[in-house]
Amino acid sequence: MSQRKIGVTELVLRDGHQSLLATRMALEDMVDACEAIDKAGYWSVECWGGATYDSCIRFLNEDPWARLRTFRELMPNSRLQMLLRGQNLLGYRHYEDEVVDRFVIKSAENGMDVFRVFDALNDPRNLERAMRSVTGEAKKVNPNVHAQGTICYTISPVHTVEGYVKVAGQLLDMGAESICLKDMAALLQPQPAYDIIRGIKETYGEKTMVQVHCHSTSGVTLVALQKAIEAGADVVDTSISSMSLGPGHNPTESLVAMLEGTEYTTGLDYDTLLKIRDHFAKIRPKYAKFESAVLVDTDILKSQIPGGMLSNLESQLKAQGAGGKLREVMAEIPRVKADAGHPPLVTPSSQIVGTQAVFNVLMGPYKRMTGEFADLMLGYYGASLGERNPDVVKIAEQFAGKPVITDRPANHLAPEWDNLVAEASQLEGYDGSEEDVLTYAMFPNVAPTFLAERAAGPKSVAMTQAQMDALAAGETSAALTGPITYKVALGGREHSVKVEQG
Repeated sequence: MSQRKIGVTELVLRDGHQSLLATRMALEDMVDACEAIDKAGYWSVECWGGATYDSCIRFLNEDPWARLRTFRELMPNSRLQMLLRGQNLLGYRHYEDEVVDRFVIKSAENGMDVFRVFDALNDPRNLERAMRSVTGEAKKVNPNVHAQGTICYTISPVHTVEGYVKVAGQLLDMGAESICLKDMAALLQPQPAYDIIRGIKETYGEKTMVQVHCHSTSGVTLVALQKAIEAGADVVDTSISSMSLGPGHNPTESLVAMLEGTEYTTGLDYDTLLKIRDHFAKIRPKYAKFESAVLVDTDILKSQIPGGMLSNLESQLKAQGAGGKLREVMAEIPRVKADAGHPPLVTPSSQIVGTQAVFNVLMGPYKRMTGEFADLMLGYYGASLGERNPDVVKIAEQFAGKPVITDRPANHLAPEWDNLVAEASQLEGYDGSEEDVLTYAMFPNVAPTFLAERAAGPKSVAMTQAQMDALAAGETSAALTGPITYKVALGGREHSVKVEQG
């Protein structure tokens, strides 16, 4: 029987630990698996972008550019892949076009191959510049560069199969070499997966390369991958089994097994996969304090919370003794999402909507509004497919003191590169590189401390053996007393609310 080969993107080095361990895994816990990953036969290896850049400098004292160069050295035979948030790059705001160009080019120079470019609102205006940079100057720097245009999947009264197929066409017009259907919150059920992939193939041709990314929280998405493959999907995303499931992803080995005896094959070397599995099975317990408690949660089909957002929110609340608020926040998120015009929940919209939901639960609906949520309501992040709640828009105008906009948000940004260089050059530890300027541009509140302390080397937040032994013995901290202060971090800014107990 002739079998069609299905490419596989391995996620363990980026979204796997972002979704399960709040993006805390240190490079030192990944390097020993790289040789096996490089030999396994993956279509690509996702290892950079998303929240890893932020986590490197905020929690791990790692230079994210050094991490990328290390992966490039250790996996010479692999396509390295990153997640890029369009005009947001890897930060939480829009950047002026020159900053976008420079970031993309530097990423290619440092070894990045596959740029999965998305916009949280699926607003094509927020993708145009990044896609132009990837297909233009980045390819001159690295001939292996691949531009992947991304559709962020969500469920709402205004999102349809036909609408998603239309977005795919817009991405192809921008020069996308492949299309990714990205399901951040395990919402992709089998029939919609089939219908969307089939619609893209029938509309734009069977040779149009389509990839599918989904999380596993709802328990239905491995079947969705099967239906997507039957519809013509060329590549699918998975994570090695020892770093899978829950708010993470479907296991790589399970995909291989699922396709046995069918007309499809991954071509992956199973013995090599087991080496990767065994490595991360030893590593994962070191990060137990960051683990999500969620295994399978069909409520996710209503709350629509992405895996990475869920584990980060859960980690923050648990650290402050406020884990009991999680269900209330999950129930509030769909209401806030609807008020904002049903944006897909992916960074930064997931953090923005999630933070506002926390405040609504703690203080009452829109009694306090973050600047980021006000900007989302007023169009400064782009256009939402659905209509925004006009009453909440009015509240946002009052909080922000500025009007609604309807054109491309980046049109309102003044040139900023020269100012960023001037400001970065004044920081202790600045090495004169564009990479350091870009680090400052992404996270201006975190970069000064990171650059000043970078020379001290990485600082892993993994547990030591003694701490793991104590945890196994059941030691716990004293119960909290007195008022609780809830803190939600968003884009380098921390929002706090103090609530009395009782």
